[in-house]
Amino acid sequence: MAIIEAEGLGIRFVRNRRRQLRLRELLIHRGGRSAAAGQFWPLRDVSFRVEAGETVGVVGRNGTGKSTLLRLIAGVLIPDEGRIRVHGDVAPLLELSAGFSNDLTGRENLYLVGGLHGLSTGYLRRHFDEIVSFAGEQVERSIDTSVRHYSSGMKVRLGFAVIAHLPHPVLLVDEVTAVGDAEFRAKCYATIERLLAEGRTLVLVSHNEKDLTRFCRRGLYLDGGRLVVDGTIDEALGAYASAAPR
Repeated sequence: MAIIEAEGLGIRFVRNRRRQLRLRELLIHRGGRSAAAGQFWPLRDVSFRVEAGETVGVVGRNGTGKSTLLRLIAGVLIPDEGRIRVHGDVAPLLELSAGFSNDLTGRENLYLVGGLHGLSTGYLRRHFDEIVSFAGEQVERSIDTSVRHYSSGMKVRLGFAVIAHLPHPVLLVDEVTAVGDAEFRAKCYATIERLLAEGRTLVLVSHNEKDLTRFCRRGLYLDGGRLVVDGTIDEALGAYASAAPR
């Protein structure tokens, strides 16, 4: 059964906010050539299906729509064309400090972010020590300190610790293992492997070939916002390598 279905997926962005038209220009051009000049499509006409339990790596150069695709799957972005269906909740290991409030302590943010992702207060209370311990000794010592005093690495570790405890069937990962020290990366790897062993579905964006071949069997190669290859991870990586400038 497909857990993710994308059909003719496309999204349009404005390239440069300074090009936004003034009201007078909008009335004169009425959405004509000038209005479209600053628009581009980071993704267009992308279709694929992911079955429950599949592990999929997304590869391509910077700016080819990989992270945008994850945000569409997560529901953070809404497509301008086509549709995306996800049959199950999503655990997004994307911007791990997103949702944190600098005015709140680490403890308060843990409950805030966990609640935003559907975890009950009771669940978070029962697993609080486990989550904070996973985030590391530095976070443990500062858990009742405002996160405005946290380093970016501390925020990432706390964010990962919360999201990794979500029971959601779909796991979205965007270069998370590139952040943090070696000990934290080892925790990331072990956690992802544990979640996959439980039958989770993984969509991973990474430039790290070792990570992609370690976790993924299937690969999607994006180029210029289009899905060029949908095959094994080796086929996707091979197409990406062949297209790279020499």
